[in-house]
Amino acid sequence: MPVFQASDGAEIYFTDDGEGPAILALSGLSRNSTDFDYVAPFLKDARLIAMDYRGRGKSTWSGAETYTIATEAGDALALLDHLGLPQAAVLGTSRGGLIAMTLAAIAKDRLTGVCLVDIGPELSPAGMDVIKDYIGRNPPQKTYEQAAAMRAQLLAGFEDVPDSRWAEEVRKHYNETPDGLQINYDPALRTAVLATATQTLPDLWPLFDALDGLPLALIRGANSDLLSVETADEMARRRPDMLRTDIPKRGHVPFLDEPQALAVLRAWKGMLI
Repeated sequence: MPVFQASDGAEIYFTDDGEGPAILALSGLSRNSTDFDYVAPFLKDARLIAMDYRGRGKSTWSGAETYTIATEAGDALALLDHLGLPQAAVLGTSRGGLIAMTLAAIAKDRLTGVCLVDIGPELSPAGMDVIKDYIGRNPPQKTYEQAAAMRAQLLAGFEDVPDSRWAEEVRKHYNETPDGLQINYDPALRTAVLATATQTLPDLWPLFDALDGLPLALIRGANSDLLSVETADEMARRRPDMLRTDIPKRGHVPFLDEPQALAVLRAWKGMLI
């Protein structure tokens, strides 16, 4: 199993496939490297590297105090060092996009470009409330079949998604046990998230502005409850060269194999420095 040791000894799992410009794929908050399974077949002409953050997927559970964007950004840089890569582009979904903006502020020379997926420097309270409700908790459904049916009926903002996709999704994020479904990440992530929720959020626009000069793209779910159209419009105003698509019938987050997402990704990949 491909892993490397972070500075504190935590083992971080990663995948490394393909040849071409290096793209480091960073997933959502409670998700893992399988987030990029759907888009990987369309990025064969790139070197696609994906990591499971500590506490998620196949990486070490290292405790709530380590589940921070700063620590995860450090792990991302350590992975690049482990692979001998002086630079890489970042494809950052949700939490991964926040890490990408952090990297632009602290280690911009390591980046060749950034594609943000349904994330920006302002987060809608409604979307944050949804996250705080489910994070770190096992779902009430007892089987994969029940969970897939629930997602197909209730997941906000998604339409015309094949049942087979929801069946794939639940297997990526839950383990089916005799006692029901269990999340496949450290439940202590809830402690970390709720701790930050009680703090005054810093102004993240300077992190977005730190992306200046880098090839930049934004893929947004048109029905997103986390990234408002107003925030996306302001991002475009500040970066008129930013590639952008708002994917219809998708909420937080798009799957990235939608035709509109692939068109932006191809154009962005062609711009990487």
